[in-house]
Amino acid sequence: MVVTGDGDLLDDLLRLAAAGGTEVELAADPAAARTRWLPAPLVLLGADQAQPCLRARLPQRPRLVLVGRTGQLDPGWQIAELIGAEHVATLPAAEPWLVDRFAVQGSDRPDGSGARIVALLGGRGGAGASVLAGGLAVTAARSRLRTLLVDADPLGGGLDLVLGWEQLDGLRWPSLTSADGRVDAPAPVRALPSRGDLVVLSWDRGDLLALPAAAMAATVDAARRGRDFVVVDLPRQLDDAAVIALQAADQAFVVVPAELRATAAAARVVAAAAPHCAALSVVVRGPAPGHLRATEVARALGLPLAGTLRPEPGLCRGLERGEAPAAAGKGPLATLCQRIVTDLTGVPATGAA
Repeated sequence: MVVTGDGDLLDDLLRLAAAGGTEVELAADPAAARTRWLPAPLVLLGADQAQPCLRARLPQRPRLVLVGRTGQLDPGWQIAELIGAEHVATLPAAEPWLVDRFAVQGSDRPDGSGARIVALLGGRGGAGASVLAGGLAVTAARSRLRTLLVDADPLGGGLDLVLGWEQLDGLRWPSLTSADGRVDAPAPVRALPSRGDLVVLSWDRGDLLALPAAAMAATVDAARRGRDFVVVDLPRQLDDAAVIALQAADQAFVVVPAELRATAAAARVVAAAAPHCAALSVVVRGPAPGHLRATEVARALGLPLAGTLRPEPGLCRGLERGEAPAAAGKGPLATLCQRIVTDLTGVPATGAA
């Protein structure tokens, strides 16, 4: 995204973007930029909009470049530090560097070459979204996809518990985020709990903390580049960080028990999530005490039916014993996860657990 009201600067940046083989979104001021400020993979901020963005208190974000011509940016690094810019690009000297940045960004767009990102939401508390998230991550890793499972729900108790990984060494969210929301993007792959191709970024059982939106933006950006498959378990009440993940998702699923009240609760979740993700589907989980059909749940929510989950008592017992969901590759959950992973990646979900 390019943020500038300077017509001449905009012409230069559009020319450089074309030379780098990528398209850009345009925003004339902070108000126009706000909704895409964090989700955009790269932001070029014109010198004319630096002070307005600072006054608008837009959050700090990774991959922000302050751009202007010679004489416009003196002293450029002072304002750059205040707004959190990683680079200051002075034209015309920085033109080759900007073309390279555009070229790299063009190759990283989510066109199938980067990681596929899946988001999970519970239609009501205890719907089973976290278990489905864990099952998808385990299934993808079993297929030799470099997988990241992200716990975006501070109230969820920690996804490491879903996998039975609570004893594994590695950093959790509180150790990665700082007061200003920055996160060391390469750190998750190096320092998080992992087994084989699966890496987990989870909450711990410590003090309740808010997840900064900028930290989620940096994590999603790094995951899109460095992983093959990303699963994000979202809270039912969307905060700014959850919105960032949802906007980045290639597909989102709402998990809903086959119950009337659960469907009514899920309607509120869908209403909040739908503006941020066009690819939203429902997974209906049994049993259905009132004989409510999965197709009726999907119709009531106005969503495509992605699949159903039959009761699986052995799964619940396994989770209590610390067994990861879908690890054995058998049962209704594993079957659904295999189909979803294959549909999204084209990679058959096979291999030993």
